[in-house]
Amino acid sequence: MTRPTPVPDAPWWQGAVVYQIYPRSFADSDGNGIGDLPGIIGRLDHLAGAEGALGVDAVWLSPFYPSPMADFGYDVADYTDVDPLFGSLADADRLIAEAHRRGLRVLIDWVPNHTSDRHPWFTASRSSRDDPKRDWYVWRDGAADGGPPNAWRSTFDREREGSAWTHDPATDQWYLHTFAVQQPDLNWANPEVEAAMLDTLRFWLDRGVDGFRIDVVQCLGTEVDRPAGAEAWPLDQDWPRGREIMRRVRAVLEEYDERVAVGEVYVLDQRRLASFLVEGDGLHMAHNFVFLRTSWSAEAFRRVITEFERLAPPPAWSTWCLSNHDHSRVATRYGGDGRGPERARVAATMLLTLRGTAFLFQGEELGLPDADIPPEAVVDLDGRDPERAPIPWEPPSAAGPGAGFTTGTPWLPLVDEAESLAASVQEDDPRSPLALYRRLIDLRAATPALRRGGQRMLDAGPDVLAYRREGAGETWLVALNFASRQRRPDLSGVGVADGTLVLSTDPARREGPLDLAGLRLGPDEGVLIRLGAPGPSDQGPAPARR
Repeated sequence: MTRPTPVPDAPWWQGAVVYQIYPRSFADSDGNGIGDLPGIIGRLDHLAGAEGALGVDAVWLSPFYPSPMADFGYDVADYTDVDPLFGSLADADRLIAEAHRRGLRVLIDWVPNHTSDRHPWFTASRSSRDDPKRDWYVWRDGAADGGPPNAWRSTFDREREGSAWTHDPATDQWYLHTFAVQQPDLNWANPEVEAAMLDTLRFWLDRGVDGFRIDVVQCLGTEVDRPAGAEAWPLDQDWPRGREIMRRVRAVLEEYDERVAVGEVYVLDQRRLASFLVEGDGLHMAHNFVFLRTSWSAEAFRRVITEFERLAPPPAWSTWCLSNHDHSRVATRYGGDGRGPERARVAATMLLTLRGTAFLFQGEELGLPDADIPPEAVVDLDGRDPERAPIPWEPPSAAGPGAGFTTGTPWLPLVDEAESLAASVQEDDPRSPLALYRRLIDLRAATPALRRGGQRMLDAGPDVLAYRREGAGETWLVALNFASRQRRPDLSGVGVADGTLVLSTDPARREGPLDLAGLRLGPDEGVLIRLGAPGPSDQGPAPARR
């Protein structure tokens, strides 16, 4: 069954392409080796508003708030300012304005589960059991044996961090931290905490941000005092109170025009994930980590996509991503047998042609693999340095060891392939990963069927993921070979015999009229075919949007 096509006045985020920027690693303007907001401003033309731009619709910025950087910004010391490492509030205002001038929406990270232990709220909270902010965090007496209140374990590096509770000798109680010891959990059962945190949303909404990516939504609303028999505390907690908190967040966003909430809902059960979306009064979108963690298999991806569509019918909306700052890059994660570059191209085609909103992590458009981080260069407390390596904008042979990211020493080593994968090297290469991403995003923007059209999964035989996209009088076929050998897909279910090959992940494949019965997919090849009579979309790359 084909899913219905959304109405023409659907919100801007439905079908959008959102590009995640990890500020430390995007672009450094002052030579200290750490990316910053002015650096981002200087590279916005890579994303939108310029000839040959990638053409994305929005950016999502990982945290740039003041922070001791125990968790590189996810330990927030002030929700309403900018860390001097990244610039100033004036720089944030200018970034928002410059993005908007290019037609880019701006989403920023909001971290509501915990603060830094150096946040003034926590400094006050731990000062005394009688302090007015004592109940802003989760404090409990220890167990009868003198140990922590329960057996919950910290999410980060459990062997090293151990308990999710830390004893504070000054007041002889324990505070809860889902993550690092420097990240005490806020007590959302306290109305004062809720009011203060919702006001931090209004602070940024008033400055013009278009929405928020909300960190670890499933952790909100912790029920510490319910019976707890588990020896460990799973990451995908999903407390009932968290749904109500998201409703309050949505109510704040409704005070403004066209603002959006995207949840990092790290649950590995799509029924639970869908439940955050089907009610329609909380999150607009939620990242699907079942999809992100799926193995390289057409059958596995088909199961995940089909299940989510069944569990989350309209008006719920799909959100697809395959990488972010916490997960190994696609070219590495799916490239253990040396097929990473080819599979990354297939993955890009899938991501950008599925019905839903697509999230890209910076550098994926360049085909970057994970960086090799020697032991002496490791800085992250949870092993996520390889995917966070800085962007190579220029080849090191021309720009020096900073590869156009910085004139100084990068805070993390760059990928070994920086010379060949640098953005400037790919700029005019029609066979490059960057060219493929530009083409896919332009086609998506110019083709209603691909942006918001209906979708029907097809059974095309072993190792082939295939689906139809329909809308505005057009029908498109996507066929993706997940095997490292040639496959002949069974396209008898398509309903037509001919089409026009508009795009292939293999740069050597000739585009043009095609007999579907004779189609052979090369090893790790994906194709995009317009079914029926040739039309404007068949004449090479779609026109740029801006």
